[in-house]
Amino acid sequence: MDDEPLSEWAERRYAKVGRLRAIPLVTGDGPKGAHVNPEAPRAIQRWNGYSWEPHGFASDLAEAKRILYPGVIESPAPAPGPAPKLGAGTGKHRKPQAPRSER
Repeated sequence: MDDEPLSEWAERRYAKVGRLRAIPLVTGDGPKGAHVNPEAPRAIQRWNGYSWEPHGFASDLAEAKRILYPGVIESPAPAPGPAPKLGAGTGKHRKPQAPRSER
């Protein structure tokens, strides 16, 4: 048989148990992409191996991301100021052209 061993399948399946996701609480046709309505409250759901179950609540997308990705630290915005000086160059990011011969 070309099937994978059951132990490998079970290991891969159970690795997903405990995974979290955020679902926007909106009316209409159902949830859309997270970026569509970032101010909408979110239901946090946890995968138990068979179905998604309620786990928590977030007031908006930013709070949901803090719950879903607790170890990720947001990088601070770059300090405003003058742009760095660049070295001399042609400004072209292409292969240099061969010099033209004069006729």
